[in-house]
Amino acid sequence: MTYRVLAINPGSTSTKIAVYEDKTPLFEKTLRHDPAELEKFGGIIEQYDFRKTLVMEAMQENNVSPESLNAVVGRGGLVRPVSGGTWKICQSMLNDLKDPSLWGRIHASNLGAFIAKAIADPLYIPCFIVDPVVVDEFDDIARISGIPEIERKSLLHALNIRYIGRLLAAEMGKDISQANMIGVHMGGGISVAAIKGGRVVDVNNALLGMGPFSPQRAGALPIGDLLDLAYSGKYTKKELCNYLTKSAGLMAYLGTDSGIEINQRIEAGDEYAKKIQDAMCYQVAKEIGACATVLSGKVDAIYLSGGLVYNAHVVDAIRERVEFIAPLHIYPGEKEMEALSQGGIRVLSGLEEALEYPY
Repeated sequence: MTYRVLAINPGSTSTKIAVYEDKTPLFEKTLRHDPAELEKFGGIIEQYDFRKTLVMEAMQENNVSPESLNAVVGRGGLVRPVSGGTWKICQSMLNDLKDPSLWGRIHASNLGAFIAKAIADPLYIPCFIVDPVVVDEFDDIARISGIPEIERKSLLHALNIRYIGRLLAAEMGKDISQANMIGVHMGGGISVAAIKGGRVVDVNNALLGMGPFSPQRAGALPIGDLLDLAYSGKYTKKELCNYLTKSAGLMAYLGTDSGIEINQRIEAGDEYAKKIQDAMCYQVAKEIGACATVLSGKVDAIYLSGGLVYNAHVVDAIRERVEFIAPLHIYPGEKEMEALSQGGIRVLSGLEEALEYPY
């Protein structure tokens, strides 16, 4: 039997959609949204009906009948911490996705569950989210920070990291539950994850926490100097958070987060740009080395994914420092739509059991 699944991945000003029949994409499309139009709704969650209508129109334009779907899968947003897997969408999950106090913000990805449920319910078909960014499979020792008031949290590019891990394990002739790997996703932020027997047992906080700096984010910073900056009067808390998550890293040093532009500058002889890019790669490699210790040196493979992995200079700089640990595998770009659809299809085909939201 074949299964047809609609995948929905909302961003701040776009909604990516795809319909897969088993492993074959029938169509993929990115729906662009005018920010001024979105502002009319007052909040992110209030946009879901508007975006749902555009998704339904796109399916009609591509000759996909809603009645032909077997399930709808939305991008997992900022729910409470859960293990990796495919989760049934329920009312308590939607309530948490509407609550900004859980994570201090409501992200556009939170819309995925609302749109998926709004489409699936009238069709009497299941709806899911897959591997949200808050997947938490930490060993307890990994939660200890250094002071009791702060606990280390798991926040990462879980969807792509876990899916690429599945693909690589299959290429190695293993199930992901049999593999120890270090997975890296390099986009606007960078996640470096220690994967033990298929579980992400440790990872840097890829938004506002530990690990390497990235095209947009600051990564780990010297605490004393950060305190001086925070109390300097130069920034409000909100301004400093925006700086550290959206305008830091390559953007702060080089005025751009475009890997293409930075490469052009390096090839034109810009030594400063090269030094900054090399520093980012150095920090990524250093984090990979740290993950190797988490796995006690028993590492089957290391893999890099994300937009930055199209950059051969970035890959080579990391490879030089980490390939002594384990073979390095390269997966440029992201496979988020495929990952969402296949999460739903694994459940429909009986390869995996859908999980019940435990809150």
